[in-house]
Amino acid sequence: MKKKWFRIGIGFIVTLLLIDIIVSFYFYHLAIARNEKDFLQGNDDLEVSAEALDEMLKGNWRDWVRKQNFTRWEIMSFDGLQLQGYYLKAKEETNKTVIFAHGYLGRATDMGMFGQYYYENLGYNVFTADLRGHGESEGDYIGFGWHDRKDYVDWINKVIKEQGENTEIVLHGVSMGAATVLMTSGEKLPDNVKAIVADSPYTSVYDMFGYQMERMFHLPAFPLLPSTSIVSKIRAGYGLQEASAVKQVEKAKVPILYIHGNADTFVPTRMSKELYEHTNSPKEIVTFDGAGHGEAFVTHKDEYIKRLNHFLNQYISQ
Repeated sequence: MKKKWFRIGIGFIVTLLLIDIIVSFYFYHLAIARNEKDFLQGNDDLEVSAEALDEMLKGNWRDWVRKQNFTRWEIMSFDGLQLQGYYLKAKEETNKTVIFAHGYLGRATDMGMFGQYYYENLGYNVFTADLRGHGESEGDYIGFGWHDRKDYVDWINKVIKEQGENTEIVLHGVSMGAATVLMTSGEKLPDNVKAIVADSPYTSVYDMFGYQMERMFHLPAFPLLPSTSIVSKIRAGYGLQEASAVKQVEKAKVPILYIHGNADTFVPTRMSKELYEHTNSPKEIVTFDGAGHGEAFVTHKDEYIKRLNHFLNQYISQ
């Protein structure tokens, strides 16, 4: 009788392990592998205001991007991927350059909404890249900022090589791009990087997945996330726990401006606040009432620009 129950118990455990493995591969394919992400369609957390949607889809910044003569740049990543970037020289000679990082499932040109302001109003050179697994860059998985941090160190060095040793660089990212520039902040960066702007970042890939797993699928983080992390380590070369913006900003020496909407339910505002608390370099944080995920630049543009300029003027030579 005991042997029978023992076999039943073992069979039950094995079944649970198999289910866990199957679900882990499913979530890897769903969120990390490069493919169509239909699960995000109709996601209430990604609904934006009518004002923001109109600007994002029909704003004149799109025409501005199409009219610019971007120079295509290419680099080979540390793990052999061909990555694509796009550089726009300022109308008047300057040593100031902004390097952008776009969000999840986006592409380099998405940052044109911000790029237009830096170019037309601040007179910056503009560089924007397709992150690995996005746009025209190679990669069969999404890095969520972790491997991308090394790519961005390479892009920074390329900008310096092209612009000269006196160039001053600002990193500006939104959503996953914000996490990317924050993860980059913890690397050994040249002194040319003067400031970082992180709009709607997450604390870590593990925390972000845990939040979304509970919110979207009503599933607990354990044991699915640890096993999904193992799958990610095998397939993409990084585990979800190690991809931490929090641990990187603890090492950062570059000043960081955090921006977040208080109505953001896709990446909760508390994540920016946690990042702010863990940042040891000079830091500022601003939150915007009523702004959803990544839409504060549209819904609170004047105040956004005011806070951005105040921050940049402290660290970029005038």
